[in-house]
Amino acid sequence: MTVTVFLGSLLAAMAVSMPIAFALLVCALALMLAQGSFDTTILSQKLIEGADNYVLMSIPFFIFAGELMNKGGMSQRIVRFALAMLGHVRGGLGLVAIFAAVVMAAISGSASADAAALGTLLIPMMRNAGYDVSRSAGLIAGGSVIAPCMPPSSALIIFGVIANVSIGKLFMATIFPGLLMGLSLVLTWLWVARRDQVKVFPRQPIGEVVKAGRDAVWALVMPFGIVGGMKFGIFTPTEAAVAACLYAMLVGLVVHRELKLRDIYPLLVSAAKTTAVIVFLIASALVSGWLITTSAVPQQIAELLKPFMDNPRLLMFVIMVLVVIIGTALDFAPTLMILTPVLMPIIRQAGIDPVYFGVLFIMNNAIGLITPPVGIVLNVLSGVSKVPMADVIRGSLPFLAAETFVLFLLVLFPELVMVPLRWLT
Repeated sequence: MTVTVFLGSLLAAMAVSMPIAFALLVCALALMLAQGSFDTTILSQKLIEGADNYVLMSIPFFIFAGELMNKGGMSQRIVRFALAMLGHVRGGLGLVAIFAAVVMAAISGSASADAAALGTLLIPMMRNAGYDVSRSAGLIAGGSVIAPCMPPSSALIIFGVIANVSIGKLFMATIFPGLLMGLSLVLTWLWVARRDQVKVFPRQPIGEVVKAGRDAVWALVMPFGIVGGMKFGIFTPTEAAVAACLYAMLVGLVVHRELKLRDIYPLLVSAAKTTAVIVFLIASALVSGWLITTSAVPQQIAELLKPFMDNPRLLMFVIMVLVVIIGTALDFAPTLMILTPVLMPIIRQAGIDPVYFGVLFIMNNAIGLITPPVGIVLNVLSGVSKVPMADVIRGSLPFLAAETFVLFLLVLFPELVMVPLRWLT
């Protein structure tokens, strides 16, 4: 009965195009009515408690840091450095896109932002060089979804808050899987583009490569500063976000001089608007999550999954398949907000490490960003590349398959997540 109320109210609210935050609150109200404990005071108190969390302070700072980096010219310098190194290789522009995507993932944490930036910079170059444009857009889409899977991803922070899991450990645990995703894209690109007759850029003199590297060094060292600072206990994730803002502001204003003082206010407004949406989503998810827990929904779902509870690897496989299916219909945020409070009690009951589950869960949701028919990143690339959506979907399929393979490889071999985590922490 409770599961029916939960799913029915949620789906009904979403069917009338209600924003996900309000849909979660409607779901919470329905659960309260089903329990016979309707009280708007409790609802408002839990909503405030959900937003009143110190860890959430890192979200606006990381978002603002990303805005400062893009406006300050860091993205363009990363692409120019990659071009200087790899432009002369056959298929080199694809390798440039992957390299830039991985570096920018460790800077911005936003798949849509990276897709828009890389698509705008690289797709015209790839089109002029004779690359298959739909495949090029698909590659950039695949590279962009690495961003939510690596620090400083807001998705990792949101999951950590809702699931009550260490943000620092999540950040450390996602580094190696994120690099594996990038490696899978490299191997797939070299395979699918091996026979393409494309223009190859002239090899750059070593002096030009060094110059491009010197221009990009301020952007390239930033991820190492964030990760290294947390590893060695210099600062917490929230303090790392503040440090990232100060660093990006100084580089943009003083070093690159592409960021002007008049630009800072609009960037602050943009970051504040994005933060407001995210924090309201988190607070709504925590309200519905609390009611889901008190309504024994996880226990009822655990009963459905009981045949798999004695085999954690098989349970993870089943959950990942379910999330892949759900990801074709729901966007990243709804899946994350709805399923985290439902699945976490089951994960803990089965003895699965919450950090390990978080890494795979976030990766699965990120892959959902390039899974048709919803695929937000596919829509972004279709817009910036002026390529029909159907062609972008077709071009992304090899890279979608490669990243899905990495996901299930991590299901089969949890050590690929846990061993690097132990070393980094």
